[in-house]
Amino acid sequence: MAFDQSKITASLYATLSISFWGVSFVSTKALLGNLDPYSLLVLRFGIGALFLFFLLLIQRIRLLVSIKYLPHLMVLGIIGVFVHQVLQATALLTINASTAGWLISFSPIFTVFLAMLFLNERITLTKVVGMALAITGVLIVTTTRSGQSFQFAMNIGFILMLLSTLNWAVYSVLLKSLKIPYPPLLVTFYMSLIGLILTTPFIIRNRGWEALSLLNHTEWAHLLFLGVFVSGIGYWYWGKALEVLAASKVSMFLYLEPIATLVAAVFLLQEKVILLSFAGGIIIIIGVIIVNGQLVPLLLSIFRKNRL
Repeated sequence: MAFDQSKITASLYATLSISFWGVSFVSTKALLGNLDPYSLLVLRFGIGALFLFFLLLIQRIRLLVSIKYLPHLMVLGIIGVFVHQVLQATALLTINASTAGWLISFSPIFTVFLAMLFLNERITLTKVVGMALAITGVLIVTTTRSGQSFQFAMNIGFILMLLSTLNWAVYSVLLKSLKIPYPPLLVTFYMSLIGLILTTPFIIRNRGWEALSLLNHTEWAHLLFLGVFVSGIGYWYWGKALEVLAASKVSMFLYLEPIATLVAAVFLLQEKVILLSFAGGIIIIIGVIIVNGQLVPLLLSIFRKNRL
């Protein structure tokens, strides 16, 4: 059975993005002892924008863009970087990681409906089944890791986190629908630059640069990881995935984020592996494969070949 190589590559890009974002929770936790969350945002996007700028120079990609597309880049930078990150940073001050983890699972649901309305993408029974499985897995992983039961704690943090998931769905659909005729690397650079400019007042207000002298070598490594891989490469690869795959399918990879966080916590924070969390991770992976892969056709093809 032939597979579309471009879709496999796009799936790999989306998986890498989510892996970086999943690990980011561990790195962020390691830094919040010395850095406030808003100053951390500024430093992340500053490092990310600088890294992307050097990549552009190495690949000899022109920095100039048509004035026609500047409003598009501004909107993407404001929604996908500034608003999204500030909403999440503020929400995490008042809700626990478990609640944040399962609230993220709403983003693909929002993306599916927005993609149906604005991108004419179809929702199928396969997508619904895969999404239901993935959501079940997310609930299992996030609640067993934290030791807290599934709960609705309606407060400002809960609402802000829910808004951030809707915001990310809007960003993903916009990035797909605007069809900006420039390489994803260039688009991501300008988005990071806009995010940096808009968040800079936070570090000025909090005098966040003063805390940099307090960071040890390990914390600097975490900060560089957040800047280069999470804020730089993660956004870049997400854009590359959306170039090829439907927005609703790319969004499903968000369900892999708790797995990446779990693996990072086990290796970096020495958390114990709970069997139920492992089972939840397997359920998530199956759900994502059902929606994005060709698992069912492949199994049918193998079955038919074995019968012949």
